[in-house]
This record gives sequence, structure tokens and C-alpha cells, in this order.
Amino acid sequence: MKAKRIIKSGLALLLSMQLALMSCVTALAAPEWPSDTGVLADIGIAVDADSGAVLFGQGIHELTPPASITKLLTALVVVENSSMDDMVTFSYDAVNNVESGSGNKKNIAEGDKLSVKDCLYLLLLQSSNQAANALAEHVAGSRDAFADMMNEKVKELGCTDGTHFANPSGLNDDTQVVSAYDMAIIAQAAFNNSDVLEISSTKSYKLAPTQNNPSGATCANEHRLIITEDETNELYCPEAKAGKTGYTSLAGNTLVTYGEKDGRRIISVVLKGQPSPNYFLDGKNLLQFGFQNFQNVSIPDNETKYITGSDPVSINGTDYQPDELELEPGTVITLPKDASFQDASMELVTELPDNRPERAAALLQYTYNDRKIGQAYLLIKEGSLPASEEEANGAAPEGNSDHNSGDSDQNSGKKEGGFSLPALSLPLIGICLLVFAVILLSAYTLYAKKKESEELRRRHERRMQRLREENYTEEEFYELLGREKERLAGKRSQKRPAKSRPNKTDKKVRNSKKIRTEDESLDEGLENLDDLFFEDLDSSEESKQNNFDI
Repeated sequence: MKAKRIIKSGLALLLSMQLALMSCVTALAAPEWPSDTGVLADIGIAVDADSGAVLFGQGIHELTPPASITKLLTALVVVENSSMDDMVTFSYDAVNNVESGSGNKKNIAEGDKLSVKDCLYLLLLQSSNQAANALAEHVAGSRDAFADMMNEKVKELGCTDGTHFANPSGLNDDTQVVSAYDMAIIAQAAFNNSDVLEISSTKSYKLAPTQNNPSGATCANEHRLIITEDETNELYCPEAKAGKTGYTSLAGNTLVTYGEKDGRRIISVVLKGQPSPNYFLDGKNLLQFGFQNFQNVSIPDNETKYITGSDPVSINGTDYQPDELELEPGTVITLPKDASFQDASMELVTELPDNRPERAAALLQYTYNDRKIGQAYLLIKEGSLPASEEEANGAAPEGNSDHNSGDSDQNSGKKEGGFSLPALSLPLIGICLLVFAVILLSAYTLYAKKKESEELRRRHERRMQRLREENYTEEEFYELLGREKERLAGKRSQKRPAKSRPNKTDKKVRNSKKIRTEDESLDEGLENLDDLFFEDLDSSEESKQNNFDI
């Protein structure tokens, strides 16, 4: 009986451990990536401007006409290749070589002269196609040559979806197409430029005088998320700081929006948008989705691999001391709000792009469930030299033969001032403990059964000895035991036990103590009845024992 109770208790313990382990694994599982935005457009994307992580994407690699959001790239190329004070002369071709029905914002005339700065405000706030043409001619000599510069910039930025530009304005052209993903990359570069950001965030701007506007003209921003100040308006979006609108018959409604909140920056792109206000609402929803569901975590403040410890780190055949390396400052990864830095996976990349920082030794790329969430260059500190100048044959210093190129595991999981276990360590420990508990329980159960069996054997021997001392035969004992079992079994259906007249044999134990029975002994079964009977068998004056242990 003891063994059975031990087994039951053990099984209950194992079940509890399994439940606890399942809870532990569930708690440590990386949270799901949020996905519900309510976007109505065919194509939409939200990107963290600091990490480059795609927070939401729908049709993001599909190529489609961009319309006037093209002008963000135009502005970036112009700013990088001219001075704000340069004067731009509007040619006949710049004024008139536009698509029929596209209009002429602020009635610009051939021969008008405006500064590059004025032209950029006219370009980004009023979406002037004439300003786009004039700026292109000013920078590159012709619109076609400027389009070549635009496509070179696209390539430099790392756009790979097949995005291509044929003109600086975004007017219809069968070869002018972008993907939402590439457009987000372009917008990120544009808004990283302080001049482009300032101009595209301005609500209104007064132009210098022109032929048809001798007193100047005011340019007003057409991006409704930026200019709406009424908090009750559905287009009120305090996070929206800058952006660009677009529309053509081929492209439909397009929109790029730059948002800021609590030190974070997010870019949203809408292509093939539904008529106003829906495409503006899509831009708003994408921004708010990003701010509400995600967080940015500093890489330099959390990543310790390769930059801590005392053992050299081998990177691409060269060994460095950890104190010779540092992480690119200001870099972050983007995670769901209830995730932690340890939930991210990191890969060391040694094949670096041409535009890498001068002191770059490697690139740390981070993913979250196979989703790119950020990166940081591993830099050689200024004035530091490698610990050794090993060639690409991968030879490591003596005593460090285990260090392989780009794959050092030293200090993995360490944190400043202590250490932290990898994310899967606790579940593994739990499984090991569970297996150990099963083995321990099995061993203890066998031991308990063996001990119980040995105890029963000794009790049987004592019982036989005691029967002989009390002048009982074994047959008499079992006769008494049988009747006692019947009596106890009858108590289950009677409130009080019926009195029976004892026979001759019963008289031998008539003056003995009443057999002690507790309520639970009835439910334990009649297997223990001989124990109960022999506890009070002793009625001889010679014996002073109160209990007869059999």
C-alpha cells in the first residue's frame, strides 16, 4: 500500500513538473509578430526608419507606377548635387514638356528664375512638375541625364526589386515603376537628409516673385495628415511629420508619410490607394500600427559578443582583442513590444558592401523568426591594430585553435556585470530535471517495494512465533481472521456492528482490547485486517505489550 501511495504521489509530481515546464516554454517563446493594420490599399508597407525592419508589408515587391512620390528621390539627388542658393532658370521645355492635364502649379512661365531652395519647396509642397523638370535640367543638363542619376542613386541605396525611373516628376511612363519596399528605402534616405526633411515637413512657404506672381506666391503642403490640426478630424495624426502625395491615372493614389513619436521614426508607403480620405487613413493606420506594437532596442547597449572577454576573436582570418572592437553607435533592432533582445538571432557577416564604414571589420545582422530587424557594423577602434596579422588561411594563435573565421562563440550570452542564459536554456534544463525526476522516482519506487516486501516477511515470521507462544495453531488464527473480516465488511452497511456470541475459540481473546479500527481502515480494504487483528491479540498477563506487531 505504501508503494502504491508513493507511485501516485510521484505521478502527481511528474504531472506538475510537466505543466510547469510547459508554462516555462510558453513563457519563453518569442511573441508573434503583430500583423493587423486594417489597410485598404492593394499595396502598403510600414518600415522603421532607424533599423530598416519591415513592420508590415502587403504586396511590397510588386512594381507599379509611383506618381509624384517620385519627387522625393528627385529632391534627394538635387540636394546632393547642387547648392541651395543656386539659381534655376525655367526653360520652355521645363515649363511645357509635361503631360496634358497635369497643370502648372503657381503659373510658372518660361524665363522665371528661382533658387534651388524655392524650387524644392515648389516641388515637394505643391508637387510642381515644372519645378521637377527645371531642377533636373539644372543638375544634369537634361531630364534624361537626370533620370540616369536617379537610377544610379536607386542602385546605390540597395533597391533590388526592379524599380526604375524615366523622369523626375512621376508623370506617366510605361517604364517608370517602383515597389513599396524600394520606395521605403528611397524615402528613408530622403528623410535622413535634413534639407529634404525640413522642406517636406513645412506646411506653407512664400516663394520669391516670378513673372506671373510679382508679389511672390505661397506654397501649401498637400499632405493632409501633416496639415490637419483638428483633433476631431479622422485625418488628425500628430505622429505624421513629413511626406509626399501622388496621383496619376495609371498609378492611382500614392502616399509616403514620415512619422515620429517617442524618439522612434517610421515610414509608411501606400500604392494603388483608394480615393481620399481612404489612402490618407491607410498612411495613418500604418504609422500608428508601428508605434503601438513595436519597440527599438539599442544594439551597443545589449550586444556583448565579440567586444567583451579576454580571448582573441577571429574575423575573416584576422584576430582581434575584444577591447579593440566596438559596435556602430546609434544602431537598433526593432522588436514586438513584449519581446526582448535575447529573442533575436544574430549572424556575423564578413563579406561587406562597398559603402561600408571605413573601420568596419564585420557586420552583425539580426533577425526575428527569420524577419530582418536591424544590423550594426563591428568596427575596429581608432588607433587599434589586430592582435595578429594572420592570412586568410585561418591560422589561429597558439592556444586558440577553436576560433574559426567569423564564428567565435566566446562570451555568448554574457551581459555586463553578469551573464544571461540563451533563450532555450531554461526549457532544456527543465527537460533534464524532468528526466532525472523520472529516474529518481523509479529507483525510489523499487526501493520502497523491496523494503515493504522485506518488512512483510519479517512480520510474518513474528506472527508465526507469536501464535506458537499463545497456543494458537495457524488454522485457528485464519479461522478467527476470516470471521473478523466478515464482521468488518458488515460494518459498511450497518450503523452499529451486531453483537455475536463468541465461541470457545473467541473466548481466548474476549478480554483483549477491542480491535482498533478507524474509518479510513474500512476503505483501505481487508488486506490490512490481519494487522488490525493482531495489534490487540495479546491478552496474556505475562505480556505487557499493548500492540501485537505481526
